Amino acid sequence: MITRTCDLCAAARLTTWHHEDGVCWIADCELCAVPMVVWRAHGTAPPADDVTQMIAMLERVAGTHFAEFFVDDHRRNIPDHWHAHARPKGPAALDWFKRRLR
Repeated sequence: MITRTCDLCAAARLTTWHHEDGVCWIADCELCAVPMVVWRAHGTAPPADDVTQMIAMLERVAGTHFAEFFVDDHRRNIPDHWHAHARPKGPAALDWFKRRLR
């Protein structure tokens, strides 16, 4: 029997980490290179208080990277583990894309 482990539960330090506590960790997403908050528990429905705390921490970290950003909690590649990305918007998005293309 093959058991697939969750990449987010594994929490391998493949990119820059910005924060970690008992509820979540925040690191640059391996795929899109923006700050991403990950709930430490495996699942898709964290308690509201945890979500509030995680989003606040993500906003704090993202504010040091982007002048403007939005929180994107749509789980595209790992749908069974709650996480959210801070994505740049406005002029910050253009600057981010230019840096990614270098």
